Amino acid sequence: MKPVALSRRRFLGATTAFTAGVSVVPAAVLGRAGETAPNSRLTLAFIGVGSQGLRVMLHFLQEPDVQAVAVCDAVESAANYHQWGRSEFANAVHRLLGVSSGWEWLSPNSPLLELTPTMRVPAGVCGREPARQIVDAWNAKRQGTSSSRGCASYADFRELLAREKDFDAVVVGTPDHLHAVVSLAAMRAGKHVFCQKPMTRTMHEARRLAAVAKETGVVTQVAVGPQASEDTRRLQEWVAAGVIGRVREVLNWSSRPFWPQGMPAPKDAPPVPAGLDWNLWLGPAAERPYHPAYLPFVWRGWVDFGCGALGDMGCYSFDTIYRVLQLAPPVAAQASTTHRYPESYPQASLIRLDFAARGDQPPVVLRWFDGGLRPERPADLDPGERLETEGLMFVGETGTILADFVGGRPRLIPAAKMKGFREPPKSLPRSPGNEREWLDAIKDRRKSTGANFVFSAGVTEALCLANLAVRTGERLGWDSTTGHLSGPATAQAGLNPPAREGWGV
Repeated sequence: MKPVALSRRRFLGATTAFTAGVSVVPAAVLGRAGETAPNSRLTLAFIGVGSQGLRVMLHFLQEPDVQAVAVCDAVESAANYHQWGRSEFANAVHRLLGVSSGWEWLSPNSPLLELTPTMRVPAGVCGREPARQIVDAWNAKRQGTSSSRGCASYADFRELLAREKDFDAVVVGTPDHLHAVVSLAAMRAGKHVFCQKPMTRTMHEARRLAAVAKETGVVTQVAVGPQASEDTRRLQEWVAAGVIGRVREVLNWSSRPFWPQGMPAPKDAPPVPAGLDWNLWLGPAAERPYHPAYLPFVWRGWVDFGCGALGDMGCYSFDTIYRVLQLAPPVAAQASTTHRYPESYPQASLIRLDFAARGDQPPVVLRWFDGGLRPERPADLDPGERLETEGLMFVGETGTILADFVGGRPRLIPAAKMKGFREPPKSLPRSPGNEREWLDAIKDRRKSTGANFVFSAGVTEALCLANLAVRTGERLGWDSTTGHLSGPATAQAGLNPPAREGWGV
């Protein structure tokens, strides 16, 4: 009888019952010099390796039990990506590889790229070819060789999933409009998925990803680091203990956008740069000519590609708010904004979201401010203290908690209330970190992830409903159970906008 080939993934699944009972492993099995043995590493493909995708890839590569096997991006290589500091990309790779030179080409630092009239950042190099070179160099360092050519590179994620069968998981770092179609295809292929925030761009996409995550049973996680933080758990414990009484109002403000918004679509059609597959980059979005106003990074301000300031930052803070107050999706939304264009989000907005009562907890009003707007100065704020440019405030029946934007440094106001304040005992399990949660849950299915697609779909509904209110200027009602939206036809159409043929979810 011809022997049956057994892939690494099938082997791991078949030996789960045996390995679960083994608690002592000889140190030699872990690899030379205490490193994780290559055969015990999780194999990852990185789809979307622009600025943020590169940052996330570099973070995962540092995990001892991770092996990158493939990268994918519609851009082969380009030198117009945004670095948050001079030589950011080159310095990050130098740190990873333990070298002091050799990767300066990743950070030309020129020209300075204008994001807003008052904000310019140095240019860097990203794309699938730079990402492949970094992975090969890292794999060579781990193997103790001078070079390695083991990392596959693709322009089309569908080709990657069709050809690369024997790997464990996908990290999605594409622009927002591709999150859903890439994540769904990966889950259908049996791959665990770590997806950049926001989880999706539309209500329909969020519900589909949650349903398919349940159906396939793969491990999912959204890149919402604050959900794993100590301060989020402290806030949960404070509010649950009644430190400020029952919470009826939350205020959250952001200095975003750091990119152009509030403008019409460009009319000219410059040539597509070499190395960019414009059709693949568009994905589900409607056909239109290439224009540098759309990418890289600046896609966030366009309705067909991004989710505006709220989608970029609210996914962090809303996650915290949902956990602290144990919220369900909102029942209504309304917004006031600067001038609206159909193609882009406004430069600034004020948003109100209404949440229903939960058990013995009252209804909650969540107020969002962006574009440099802030709430009124709270009466309890100490004289001489100012609200920072970004923040989060829980207003309870007996007190107020003021924190950083996503819940960091929580404190009672006025400051006198912190004197003698004793924090409630720690009652919630702590997290090893957002990325580590996901990796651990893949290796041990008894563990779970905090920002899994099922939980995050509820948070995403709030973001999507708020953005529909921003775009229409109308008060919208929402029934999450039935999926019914009350509001104008333009809002209804935004629940599940049409995708190009072959790109729907």
